[in-house]
Amino acid sequence: MEDTRVWLKNYPPGVAANIDPDKHPNVLSALREAFTKYSSQVAFHCMGKDITYKELDKLSDKFGAYLLSRGLEKGDKIALMMPNMIQYPIALFGALKAELVIVNTNPLYTATEMEHQFKDAGVKAILICENFAHNLQKIIKNTAIKVVITTSIGECLGTIKGALVNFAVRKIKKMVPKFDIPNSVTFSDAIKNGKNFKLPENCSNSEDVILLQYTGGTTGVAKGAMLTNRNLLANLEQIKMWMSSKLKESEEVSLSPLPCYHIFAFTVNCLALFTNGIKNILIVNPRELDSIVKEFKKHPISVMTGVNTLFNALNNHAKFREVDTSSLKVTIGGGMAVQPHVAREWQKNTGCYLAEGYGMTESSPVACVNPLDSSAKLGTIGIPVPSTELRIVDDSGNVLGVGEAGEIQIKGPQVMKGYYNRPQETDKVFVGDWLLTGDIGMMDENGFFKIVDRKKDMILVSGFNVYPNEIEDLACCHEKVLEAAAIGIADEKSTEKVKLFVVKKDESLTKEELFAHCKEHLTGYKRPKEIEFRKELPKSNVGKILRRKLK
Repeated sequence: MEDTRVWLKNYPPGVAANIDPDKHPNVLSALREAFTKYSSQVAFHCMGKDITYKELDKLSDKFGAYLLSRGLEKGDKIALMMPNMIQYPIALFGALKAELVIVNTNPLYTATEMEHQFKDAGVKAILICENFAHNLQKIIKNTAIKVVITTSIGECLGTIKGALVNFAVRKIKKMVPKFDIPNSVTFSDAIKNGKNFKLPENCSNSEDVILLQYTGGTTGVAKGAMLTNRNLLANLEQIKMWMSSKLKESEEVSLSPLPCYHIFAFTVNCLALFTNGIKNILIVNPRELDSIVKEFKKHPISVMTGVNTLFNALNNHAKFREVDTSSLKVTIGGGMAVQPHVAREWQKNTGCYLAEGYGMTESSPVACVNPLDSSAKLGTIGIPVPSTELRIVDDSGNVLGVGEAGEIQIKGPQVMKGYYNRPQETDKVFVGDWLLTGDIGMMDENGFFKIVDRKKDMILVSGFNVYPNEIEDLACCHEKVLEAAAIGIADEKSTEKVKLFVVKKDESLTKEELFAHCKEHLTGYKRPKEIEFRKELPKSNVGKILRRKLK
C-alpha cells in the first residue's frame, strides 16, 4: 500500500518514518532503563543542586512507598503543584511507581480554579509548594483530598543553602502566606517515612491512564485529557527520534525554563530527554531572565525548549547577548506561534536555529515540528513526527488538497484516550481515530503545515490558553454585571491579552470593582487587562453573543 505521507521525503537524515510505541510496556519501564543506564550521571540540576539518576531512583522509591503507606491505591489521583524544583521529578517518578495518576496543577491557580480541578479529577493526594498552600486550605474541605504533603523551595537544596533560601522566601520576600492544614506532612518527612515501606511490582499496562492533563480543549471549562502509558511512550520516542541526528545520548545538557506541570516540558524534558541520559537544568522562575543567563554561563547548554515570548525577551536582554551559546544545538519553540522575526533574531544571536513545533495537550503534545536545521520553513509548524498523520478537512468532512484551508486533524499513537468523565465532550473532538484540533491550517506540496487561523474564540496569552467562557462566567457572577463577553486583543509582550466587554446590571459598577473581582478568582494571565462598558452586546438571531463582531 502506498504511503501517502508526502512529508516523509523531507525527514532529516536518520529519522525513521515510524516509531515503536510498544517498545516498553509502560512509562516506568522506560524510566527504569534510564535509572540503570545513566545511574552515575546528573539527571536534574536546580539552584545549584544536582541529583543523579541513581539518587532519583532511590528517593522516588521512598516517596512512592510513602504514598501507598497512607492508604492510596492504584489509579488514585495525586496533584503535583509547584514550580520547577528537584522535588517535582522525585514525586512524579515516585507516584508512577505507586501506579497513581498524575494531575499536574498550575501553582498560580486561585482557590476557585484549584477546587474545580481537584473535584473534577477526584484528587485524593497532593504535593504542594508551601507558597500556595493557603489557597488549598480554603477549599480542601470541598474535595476528596486526604493526603497533603507540603514542600518549600529550599527543602532539597542542602541544610545550609536550603535554610538560607527558605529564610529569604519566607521572611524577607514574604512569599509564603500563613496556612494551617491539619495532618499535612513535609516532603522530607514523607521521604524519611517512606524508607520503612516497600513498593510492590508495577503492573501498569500500556492502556492505563497515568496522566490527567487539564486543558480547555477548544472550548469552555477545563477538562482532564486522559493520557495513557502508550500515548506518552509514543511521544517520547517520536521526540527522541526527531532529535537523534543532533544530540548524542548521555552527553547533552538541556535548559528547562518551561514549568514541568505544562505538557510541553512534561513530555519533552521530564520524559524524552530524561530517558536519553540528558542533564536537565530546571529554572524555578523563567521571568527572571538573569537566572537563565546565569545557567548559560555555568553549563554548556545544548538543548533549550521555550515559548516565543521567552525567546523574544532573551533576544532583547543585554546580558544574554554577551553569553557564549556556541554549545547550543537544538532550540524548540512550542505552546504558541514562533514569530519569524524572533526566530531570525535568535539564530543571529545564538547561531542555533529556532524550530517551531505544534501540538495539543490531547496529543501528548507533539504532533508536528520543523526540521532542526536550515531545511525548516519559517512561519510553518513543520511536518508531522514519525507514526503521525495530519490532514486538512472542510466543514463537511471532505479531505482538502494542497494549499486549501480547513481544520487540522491529527491521527497517531500519541493521541489521548479521551476527556475524563466527559464522553460527550470526547465525541465532539473525534471522527474515528482523527482528533479535531479546531485550528485552521493548510499544507504545502512538501507536507509542511501552516496555521492560518486559531481556534475561533481561544485567547493565547504567553503560550497559555485562555477560554472566553471561563472569563465571561466569572464576570457574570458579579452581582452588578448583566452580560459579558471576552476576546483577545493584540499585545506586544504576550501575543494577546484579555479584553472584557460588559453590560451593567447596576449603573454604579466601576471598572475597578470588576478588576478586583477578576483578580480574586483568576490566575494572572487570565485576568482582563482592559474592560469596556457597553449598552448592549452584538447577538445572533438565537441570542448567542457574537464575539467576532466585538473583534
